[in-house]
Amino acid sequence: MLALSGLAACGGSSSGGSNNGTGSSQAGGSKCKIALMLPETKTTRYETADKPDFIAAVQQADSSCKVDYYNADQDSTKQQSQAQTALTNGDTVLVLDAVDGKAAAKIVSQAKQQNVPTLAYDRLASGPVAYYVSFDNQKVGQLQGTALVDAMKKNGAKPGDGIVMINGSPTDPNAAQFKAGAHSVIDKSGFKVLREFDTTDWDPSTARQEMAQSITSFGSKIKGVYVANDGMAAGVVAALQAAHVNPLPPVTGQDAQVDGIQRILAGQQTVTIYKAIKPEATKAAQVAVQLAKGQSVSGDTTVKNDSGNTVQATLLTPVAVTRSNVESTVVKDGFLTASAICTPQYQKYCQKYGVH
Repeated sequence: MLALSGLAACGGSSSGGSNNGTGSSQAGGSKCKIALMLPETKTTRYETADKPDFIAAVQQADSSCKVDYYNADQDSTKQQSQAQTALTNGDTVLVLDAVDGKAAAKIVSQAKQQNVPTLAYDRLASGPVAYYVSFDNQKVGQLQGTALVDAMKKNGAKPGDGIVMINGSPTDPNAAQFKAGAHSVIDKSGFKVLREFDTTDWDPSTARQEMAQSITSFGSKIKGVYVANDGMAAGVVAALQAAHVNPLPPVTGQDAQVDGIQRILAGQQTVTIYKAIKPEATKAAQVAVQLAKGQSVSGDTTVKNDSGNTVQATLLTPVAVTRSNVESTVVKDGFLTASAICTPQYQKYCQKYGVH
């Protein structure tokens, strides 16, 4: 099975295409070889932003480097097979966005045994990680929780009113940090958490089912919904609409997906968290090239992973996006275009809130 997986993982094209979640992208020659290992495709950012931004930044840092691209399709076993393929093929750095942070310790340890450093990208992996590039994930949860609580108060919610929490995947270490950050705000707000889910694989359809169950159990007691990302927020809003909940309670999100921004403008979602992926991918690429050249690297800070390793790190600052700042954040930065957001269905909202 490993052999078959390895053969599949080698497939791809020199132009950065992919084949069943894997691919190869040339950035000049092969003096250094960097494996970019992303976790899944359900969250749109990985294919549309992280991958191309990382490859472009590697090209800029050193055109002699090659980037081998892998996507694990939310399968930690597949990701381990892909890592083995990368090591066998001579990749000199692993840039790993782990499907399962704890299971990734096997990848990190095996790479270290072969003198290949691992850069944990976006999610902190277990094991002897060389460097970590991400955002302040607890701050993400705090921003989400604050936006939710403020919106509930604005809507006239009273102490004791209920919140449903739909968190991210239990295998993603970031999800626990988002949840902790949100709880740090919600737990002292006076509002009550009616039910809480850890949603396997960040799956939108599962989130929809969880929300439907909560509506059946609690009905009008639900005055706010904490949702960890925009993909699941789509499922939550669909469940609320299917149950004819009107008006919709405040709903949170994350990742500034196009559909999340559209729901915010239309009043169906309260907030998303914008994590500027280009700076994240650029920093990761720069450090990966340094590691590939055998250079020492030091971060702006350090973090400890759950293996007890102290890891050099760069943690970027997330930004809350509401109706009032869509234009000045995601559009101004070029993360999303007004034309992508302002489709005919949402044109009137774009005009109202100055998105152009």
